[in-house]
Amino acid sequence: MHRKRHRPAAFLHSLDRFRPTPEAARLIIEGRLARDHESVVLSEPESKAILAAYGIPTVETRIVSNRKDAISKANALGYPVALKILSDDITHKSDVGGVALYLETPDAVGEAYDGMMKRITHRKPEAKVQGFTVQSMAVRPGAVEAIVGIANDPIFGPIILFGEGGTAVEVIGDRAVALPPLNMKLARDLVAETRISRLLAGYRNTPPADMDGLCLTLVQLSQIVIDIPEVVELDINPLLVDSHGVLALDARIRVQPFEGEAASRLTIRPYPKELEETFELTGGETVHVRPIRPEDEAAHYAFLSKLTSEDIRFRFFGQVSELPHSQMARLTQIDYDREMAFIAKAHPGDADSPTLGVVRTNFDPDNDHCEFAIVVRSDLKGQGMGHLLLKKMLEYCRRRGTGAIVGQILT
Repeated sequence: MHRKRHRPAAFLHSLDRFRPTPEAARLIIEGRLARDHESVVLSEPESKAILAAYGIPTVETRIVSNRKDAISKANALGYPVALKILSDDITHKSDVGGVALYLETPDAVGEAYDGMMKRITHRKPEAKVQGFTVQSMAVRPGAVEAIVGIANDPIFGPIILFGEGGTAVEVIGDRAVALPPLNMKLARDLVAETRISRLLAGYRNTPPADMDGLCLTLVQLSQIVIDIPEVVELDINPLLVDSHGVLALDARIRVQPFEGEAASRLTIRPYPKELEETFELTGGETVHVRPIRPEDEAAHYAFLSKLTSEDIRFRFFGQVSELPHSQMARLTQIDYDREMAFIAKAHPGDADSPTLGVVRTNFDPDNDHCEFAIVVRSDLKGQGMGHLLLKKMLEYCRRRGTGAIVGQILT
């Protein structure tokens, strides 16, 4: 069995580094909804705190309440800084003169503060101003301004958006959308649908952007959709993207109360992380058992190369010299609503950790029965791995309410 295709190591490691803390994000949202009891736009600091909980880099931001405090915080952050209005009643701050950039001195901060107060009073007198934010000015020459976000489609539910950002985003109209959940491959495909992807590929003296970092950001947004159904809108504009990574300069999140099953909002069932478990084999070694993911394709080629010709015949009902990418993708990119595959891994946090065994089932539309197949790496038999994989699948089918599980074997 020969490996024909593989994914770059960095491509996989990006996803391995992703360790969200949804509890921190949920505390912020529940606190606002407890006060407002209805749809509400979070403040920029609250929105950035939610992004930080999901590992999305943001610029350092301080909240200030008066002119003196603004200058003091700017001195602490270091110049240049940006000064922005903080108001629940003002969504697009630049439209009312609520943004001042590249402020180089304390006097400049003070003057920007005074001018901003006058403009807001004149242009938006009904707005309630909670304060201001002072931010470190991100100086990233050559960085591309992108927009990423979450929106709700009346038919398909939550969708992920990517395109060219900046103040003229509506005029440019360079956008593409995808359905969550996203993985790194789907995120790359989403980016490739836009014209801005050509800029991200690099040109003249500008190096290519960090595509892994950008795609990981899209995966992180997808995870926000899955974890927090209260989030109905999210915009990061601009998201700076260059060879050094990504940086969210501004963020806007709208939340509203949600009741019911979170997964019911989604057109495609997300990766069922709650099914991950760790087991101990008869020899004392531990293995991590989890649902298969598209990122497991490379390790699956290596796994099949460890099977003897006899085990390959028993599993595939004939001799198979190699599997094409299309067939391997079919084995690793599954619809968790209609089928399930559990794989055993030696190290749960290592993308390059070898696959040790796999059990899979395909369910009929009525969930009356399913067909299963199981195989353990030929050099690892006799340690109880096949038993624990089959037991894991039986428990899953039992909870799912499947009537019977059926398997075919060769004599």
